[in-house]
Amino acid sequence: MDRDDIYMRRCIELAKLAAEKGDVPVGAVVVRQSDGEIVGEGFNRRELDRSSLSHAELIAIDEASKRLGGWRLVDCALYVTLEPCAMCAGAIVNSRVERVVFGADDLRFGACGSCFDLFSQGLNHTPEVTRGVLKDECVMLLKDFFRELRKNK
Repeated sequence: MDRDDIYMRRCIELAKLAAEKGDVPVGAVVVRQSDGEIVGEGFNRRELDRSSLSHAELIAIDEASKRLGGWRLVDCALYVTLEPCAMCAGAIVNSRVERVVFGADDLRFGACGSCFDLFSQGLNHTPEVTRGVLKDECVMLLKDFFRELRKNK
């Protein structure tokens, strides 16, 4: 199994936790690239925390920063089931994450190429982007979640 697939499978597990708690199923992990260790994890907690800031990526980045002892996440990659929004893409730039890997495109809010590309704006840091890893599984998580949400309303 491809290394990207392994980490995305962990993101999918985390996304399922978000769905179980009533939140949009997005999961994220930060991986130290030199040794492959997961140093941060998160899943969407906006409903649980009642905070618009509780995105999976921000939680994973915060945990990785605390664990590694600094805000610069050099030698790190962020894996996430859904393309990061502008807020999360900004955090990726500011934390110096070297690589972003995501599953599903976000045509409404995606800031890594789908809606617009924050990383192409000539900022002080530009991560490498890999899109579409386990895309079908990531898309189905979201479709199933929103189908159930509409059914229960």
